[in-house]
Amino acid sequence: MAGDVNFTLVQLRYFATAAEACSMTAAAQQLRVSQSAVSTAVSQLEHSLQVQLLIRHHAKGLSLTAAGSRFLQELKNFLAHADDLAETARGLGTRLSGELMIGCFLSLSPFLLPRLFAGLAEQHPDLRVQAIEGETEELQEALLNGRCELALMYEMDLAEPLTTEQVTVAPPYVIVPPRHRFAKRKGVRIAELAEDPFVLYDLPHSREYFLSLTESTGVSVQPRYRSSNYETVRSLVANGQGYSILNQRPVRDTTYDGGQVVTLPLLDPVPPLPVVLAYLRNTRLTRRAQAFAEFCRELLRGEDRPAEG
Repeated sequence: MAGDVNFTLVQLRYFATAAEACSMTAAAQQLRVSQSAVSTAVSQLEHSLQVQLLIRHHAKGLSLTAAGSRFLQELKNFLAHADDLAETARGLGTRLSGELMIGCFLSLSPFLLPRLFAGLAEQHPDLRVQAIEGETEELQEALLNGRCELALMYEMDLAEPLTTEQVTVAPPYVIVPPRHRFAKRKGVRIAELAEDPFVLYDLPHSREYFLSLTESTGVSVQPRYRSSNYETVRSLVANGQGYSILNQRPVRDTTYDGGQVVTLPLLDPVPPLPVVLAYLRNTRLTRRAQAFAEFCRELLRGEDRPAEG
């Protein structure tokens, strides 16, 4: 019977810590309690729920059962809201404190995170924000397993359990070396570059986006160089190894190795790439996450190219 289920917040926290540490001993050290206290709390929780959550491996730590993995995923959101409730009970009002873990797509991070962190630190000095920087798959996994509460990313092939809110857009543009025949133009079409070598920013989903973008204009390109590093792509172009198409634009056109690229608006009628806040569908964000989302909206409202600030 559901009414017979009886567990405590302490048991839930001890289980979550043990599950993430994959060890009763490590969990006890983090929680600064005895190992027996952690073990007893987890056993009592399993008894109350009438389900095994952890598999104990002799001298090899712990692993989650399928039920335990799903329970941990739901529990992280519950514990985050429990912290919110505790803040309200202590009468902190609108003063936010504690930690918030967010995700951010690799190529967006250097353009957005410094401004977001600085602005949030001014508005909420007691709020500590940390970021997981990664590709689309890594960020989706972090959202699904509760490692982060929301993520700033491009709206590209996102998983069904996620919902998104667009906060700005990132129009694509072309970069060419300074001595390129089109370097002094005010814009360029992809078809005009069809015979030039192409340098591809090669991240999962990003590569498909850039290649589909060229194909949408009737041009099929075979990249001469590929790199998963944004600055390597820019430096290759600066050194005369081709042209590239990117979305985020630095304030200056100087590359890490001292070279220069020339930025050209793309004249083809291709849509900009939406930048979104993503989080689990049907999940209520904590006050910390809501504050982060609101600051993102304020900072990026009206921007059409986040990198230029």
